[in-house]
Amino acid sequence: MRKTRAQAKEDNRRALLDAAFEVVAREGYRAKLEDIAARAELTTGAIYSLFGSKNGLVVALVTDRLQPHYAEIEQAVPAELDLIAAVGAFARHQRRSCDAPDALSVQSLQITLLDMALHDPVLGAQLAETVQAQENHLVELFTGRAHNGSTVTRHQAERLTTALRALFVGLTQGVNLGLAPGADEQYFADAACALVTDARLTDDQT
Repeated sequence: MRKTRAQAKEDNRRALLDAAFEVVAREGYRAKLEDIAARAELTTGAIYSLFGSKNGLVVALVTDRLQPHYAEIEQAVPAELDLIAAVGAFARHQRRSCDAPDALSVQSLQITLLDMALHDPVLGAQLAETVQAQENHLVELFTGRAHNGSTVTRHQAERLTTALRALFVGLTQGVNLGLAPGADEQYFADAACALVTDARLTDDQT
């Protein structure tokens, strides 16, 4: 059956994103559009047509990788849990992701993206905006949950999300590099829940 124009466009988009994941994770800011296009068996013209630029492709790649990740988190953290239980469930999910087949490739991509952002401030700003847009799902996930007789505000959830990001980036790198042999699901959960007991994170300050 012959593909429609829309189907062909989506197939090309998917092929370029998959190729970009492999090439960018390996080459970093030195990644060439020609190499990405060749791996996808397309031309650089297809990249410009679908994404506008190399930066556009990289930003689309980040969104493509983050959206299913945050969708999985929402499934792993039931709405009825209070804040402590929700943070614990989120932490356990993060630890399980370290054992996923593509965990090392994802880790490599994260480090590479940081390197790219440092070499290209414009791209760095675009990536920060993209990641923040996805992290808003976490903020919404924690906002409104019960904690110590009150309800978590959006401001409190934003502060907590920032702290959790920093914690899990470090722990995940430790696990993947073999520097945290005892960091199992319970360790992740205990470390994350310890942040919630800090009043500076949970008090609604401006």
